[in-house]
Amino acid sequence: MKRMRIYELGSLPPFLLVFAGNIAPVDHRWNQHGLGGDNFRGLCRDLHPGPVSLLHWSGKGKPWVRLDSNRPCPLDALWAPYDLLKTPYLFES
Repeated sequence: MKRMRIYELGSLPPFLLVFAGNIAPVDHRWNQHGLGGDNFRGLCRDLHPGPVSLLHWSGKGKPWVRLDSNRPCPLDALWAPYDLLKTPYLFES
């Protein structure tokens, strides 16, 4: 029976163990990370300038939680159409 977590750091530590340090940084134009906001203050973040290939809501703020609590960040509207459990969200311009 599970009683406690070993760590609270997400999926990165296991991946680092699997790849044994054989990793390289990914350019921000490929991986727009950090859309989960600031983990300490819960602030929203903007996209990096230029083209972006992948939107990554890394961090504690997840769009489905913020949308459900009616406290979305502006970029959460990009995720809303893919929510299969909710009706379409209405966003004010």
